[in-house]
Amino acid sequence: MSEVSYYSEEGFKKLKEELEFLEQTERPRVSNEIAEARDKGDLSENAEYHAAKEEQSLLELKIAKLKNVVANARILDESQIDTSKILVHSKVKIKNVANGMEFNYTLVADSETDIKNGKLSVNSPIGKGLLGHKQGEIAEIQAPNGVMKFEIVEISR
Repeated sequence: MSEVSYYSEEGFKKLKEELEFLEQTERPRVSNEIAEARDKGDLSENAEYHAAKEEQSLLELKIAKLKNVVANARILDESQIDTSKILVHSKVKIKNVANGMEFNYTLVADSETDIKNGKLSVNSPIGKGLLGHKQGEIAEIQAPNGVMKFEIVEISR
């Protein structure tokens, strides 16, 4: 059974573009490499052939996984996001109770994660720990270095 993931329209479009690139550009390139290597003679001692076959198997695995992700992806209408509690695609401002530092994140699917731009995976320890909390609550999150407490300052879309 596959897991449903929620994406913005932009994130879903990027997934489909990557899949199209792999299928229409990379797959033919690797097939050509295999054909060229095959033409060079004895396959049992042909390192180029074996490397190209290995690349092909890895590419096909990546395509299969990406097709599965696309098939189970759902596009969220961001205008319909409930801001009373933290959900996928919620924008949150949190404050570390221990040191007072504030952070702004948008909770997104794994493939849209981009920490530099404030996009945090809902499957990360912090993302999982924030889900379902309301503004003003304290979320206690188990992190590798112990329990961290974050105050939910603001939730928006």
